[in-house]
Amino acid sequence: MRSVSRLWTAAVSLVVMGVGLSSEAWSATASTVDAIRARGKVVCGVADREPGFSEVSTRGTWSGLDVEFCSALAAAVLGNRDAVKYLSLNPGDRFKSLQDNEIDVLLGATTWTLTRDTELGARFTSPLYYDGQGFIIPRNHSIASVLELSGASVCVLAGSSDETAIADFFGSRKMRYQRITSDRWDDLVKTYTNGGCTVLTGEVSLLAYEKSRMSSGSDQMLLPEMITKEPYGPAVRVGDDGWFAVVRWTFMALVAAEELNISSSNVDTMKSSPSHEVRRFLGLDADLGAPLGLARDWAYQVVKQVGNYGEIFERTLGQGSSLKLDRGLNNLWSKGGLMYAAPFR
Repeated sequence: MRSVSRLWTAAVSLVVMGVGLSSEAWSATASTVDAIRARGKVVCGVADREPGFSEVSTRGTWSGLDVEFCSALAAAVLGNRDAVKYLSLNPGDRFKSLQDNEIDVLLGATTWTLTRDTELGARFTSPLYYDGQGFIIPRNHSIASVLELSGASVCVLAGSSDETAIADFFGSRKMRYQRITSDRWDDLVKTYTNGGCTVLTGEVSLLAYEKSRMSSGSDQMLLPEMITKEPYGPAVRVGDDGWFAVVRWTFMALVAAEELNISSSNVDTMKSSPSHEVRRFLGLDADLGAPLGLARDWAYQVVKQVGNYGEIFERTLGQGSSLKLDRGLNNLWSKGGLMYAAPFR
């Protein structure tokens, strides 16, 4: 659950690609790829007020993790990261826009759930970001864990999944708490900053954004625990297997590049690497674009033009952004996170 602008969210399916399909087999179902090439742009469905994920400036410039992923898709399919059209969608229209072919891929920081993955004509590729419901509290309360919040007052959006989650969490641990609710997220934030509740709860990325806006932001801290799982990822239409594979493996390329220590700044130098794994990834010793219907150097173009996953994270959500979130679950598997690329072979 996000604020009011993220009441609908999407999610991720772990559907596995069939083994041994040729490029001809993929092209038979590559209608979306063909349409993208014909129009010369990838059309991405996003939200226009999701700080860190997708937002548009007064000058019409888009930024955020979802936006950068769309740029990576454009680099993979068209060789041009700027060949993207962003369509801002209302929460209730997102899946309908996908079903009606108004967009090629749905983003908008949408949570993967079973019903969204089975009932809305969508299939989700891989988690682009792992979020979860957390808590923010003034540092002077000297509380270091959610488990120390018994007796606290909690500001929570009325009627939301966040409200249900705190009832489950506190109730199962027999911890007392007082709910302070509102139908408007901005009003809850104001109540919290005015001292009307002990903690404010919501998705960690949203809380980090609110912290960055507070005049007393340095006096606030995010508690380390998350009490829900909220994986976000891109969604495509059911049955469009070729496009599904392109979207999923573009994400894998971002993660694999970081695993291989390939970045936008060294990708050209890495062409001289003796590593067969690196050379396959860059399209030098193998044509891994052919099974996807893409150019031989598609992964090179993604990294050269957009960067690896770590680069994108740091400038949209991490220390190079106003949110300054730690990598946490979104770090590589080798560094204690959940980000893991399937083998490029």
